[in-house]
Amino acid sequence: MLNYRSILMRIGINTRFLLKDKLEGIGWFTYEVAKRLVEQHPEDEFLFFFDRPYATDFVFAENVQPVVLFPPARHPVLFYIWFEYALARALKRYKVNVLLSPDNFCSLQTDVPVVLVIHDLAYAHFPDQLRKRDLWYYRHFMPKFIQKANHIVSVSEYTKSDILRKHVTKAEKISVACNGCKSSFRVLSIEEKEAIKRQYTEGKDYFFYVGAVHPRKNVHRLIAAFNQFKQHTKSDLHLLIAGKWSWQTSAVKAIYDSSKYAADIHFLGYVSEEQLPKLMGSALALTYVSTFEGFGVPLLEAMHCEVPVITSNISSMPEVVGEAALLVDPFQVNSIAKAMESIYQDKDLVKELVEKGKTQREKFSWDKATDVIYRACKSLIIN
Repeated sequence: MLNYRSILMRIGINTRFLLKDKLEGIGWFTYEVAKRLVEQHPEDEFLFFFDRPYATDFVFAENVQPVVLFPPARHPVLFYIWFEYALARALKRYKVNVLLSPDNFCSLQTDVPVVLVIHDLAYAHFPDQLRKRDLWYYRHFMPKFIQKANHIVSVSEYTKSDILRKHVTKAEKISVACNGCKSSFRVLSIEEKEAIKRQYTEGKDYFFYVGAVHPRKNVHRLIAAFNQFKQHTKSDLHLLIAGKWSWQTSAVKAIYDSSKYAADIHFLGYVSEEQLPKLMGSALALTYVSTFEGFGVPLLEAMHCEVPVITSNISSMPEVVGEAALLVDPFQVNSIAKAMESIYQDKDLVKELVEKGKTQREKFSWDKATDVIYRACKSLIIN
């Protein structure tokens, strides 16, 4: 058996999504995995490659060397310059042994072995939801990135299958990791829950959604289902929607503006890292009915809060929740509304889902994800 800890590596990590007070999906993944890699492997050296000035909070230990590479990469042209010139040169200059790129993109110009993390192939499923320049970049470069990578880590079995369906590559080239859950997501006391409800809904129970507001997240059908739920049950429940408004939001605005229950629907915008676990933990249920996910971290967060889940029966979501959720057809408003009614009316069902969630959540952790990624990096050096 190989002794992994005996082999010193110089690991480069693309950390351009580590942005102070702006961590979202891929940023959190990068943060949680990079932090564990650094702390668990003090025998290795880590080069963190940023595309702008960084917060010192992200220099997790003495074995991290932060490097800022110009230009800031938030546009397809700048993506190309940053990855193919700035990053490729830096990898050579700093004699990096392996590059970990956790954000779907990598450098095609480097000879350094690459571990590429792919979260989803949403661009291939919803091309009409991207700007033309971004869609062109994905369509042109993603096949090249997949071919270039020496090893790929997907965040779910679904994403692995999606890669194999849409691109010519070998199954053994892909490992499956996962996402994890921050420790701040926990079971709240009755007093804590009541305080949150007084703050946001005048003391009323509520369904909760967290994520961006754009078409793939299906917020317009969620609101339509809430309208139907309210009409059928005459309930005083509210709907809280936490997340930034993104793009193509006209359908959401239209259904909200026409709702008889608009006073009970609240758009919270971006919610702080401190407040989000409180909102999740105080909810009657998480209503996460996206039309596509590579993983779906809020599902895991709800299970850690012991909050029941309503989610979609497609893509990765059934894999994440197992039997610990009500699965609905996200394209059928009636299906979503009926699940809301079931949660509202059936306390035994709620208890059953929560108990199953306690078991299901143990399948996923940041430590497991980090171990998969580290083994992938090590295997490229050894081979």
